[in-house]
Amino acid sequence: MTPRPATRKPRWLVMPRQGGQQYNRVQRLLRTASLHTVCEAANCPNRGECFASGTATFLLMGDTCTRHCTFCNIVGGRVAPLDPDEPMRVAETVHHLGLRFAVVTSVTRDDLPDGGAAHFAATIAAIRAENPGCGVEVLIPDLRGDPQALETVLAARPDVLNHNLETVPRLYPTLRPQADYRTSLSVLARARRWAAQHNSRLTVKTGIMVGVGETDAELTALLRDAVDCGVQVMTIGQYLQPTAAHHPVERYLAPAEFAELAARGRALGLTWVEAAPLVRSSYHAREQAAGLLP
Repeated sequence: MTPRPATRKPRWLVMPRQGGQQYNRVQRLLRTASLHTVCEAANCPNRGECFASGTATFLLMGDTCTRHCTFCNIVGGRVAPLDPDEPMRVAETVHHLGLRFAVVTSVTRDDLPDGGAAHFAATIAAIRAENPGCGVEVLIPDLRGDPQALETVLAARPDVLNHNLETVPRLYPTLRPQADYRTSLSVLARARRWAAQHNSRLTVKTGIMVGVGETDAELTALLRDAVDCGVQVMTIGQYLQPTAAHHPVERYLAPAEFAELAARGRALGLTWVEAAPLVRSSYHAREQAAGLLP
């Protein structure tokens, strides 16, 4: 890949305007239910498209994180107690939106003994009870590598278990100082083993951002690591600096480079690679599930 100096954003990163009748309807439902979405908290560039199609990625356990990743727009700091009614409010909002596939993620809650695993499980159960036949993807934090916490989430039988590697291991101290690359790999590998042991059709998924200083060789090594851990689906998108205080963009990758990364991932054994400049973790999640789930 040819380095591209990160100066002005290239034309392919111009985001469409947000708004429209359906977009506003989704926002009203979320406000009425006092729910957060990662679409808004992380300033996702696709939220207009997703809201317009009646899709949103629910953000559990508040909008404040116990970690301080230098790439993330979600604020870190003092967190609030869990809201026991949140799982049911999510389920009811899924019903009102008429979703056939729901994506649920969370802030990282290192203050909780199980990292919020039981809250994830309760949300999956509530969605299924209120919305029979609705698929569920969970995008979970690393749960500090606790196998029992991960088992709690997996036992609730999500259709897709997503945990993002985010970046190459060399950049973890800079971008994810409170996380560990090997711990994240272990979450993915345990999920794949659990699926094999329980005869589950679980899809294991991860995502990364590029343009933060990684090398081409490091990206290939990460793709191999993901395949070795049993990952089937990967999302790859361009990092966009949320504010001047966040980690800078080192370079912008051209669309053709994303296409090459997708082809490389598939050649190494990934079943589905969603790679483009504006791709984020939940982008086209419903389409991926439709293509992989029975």
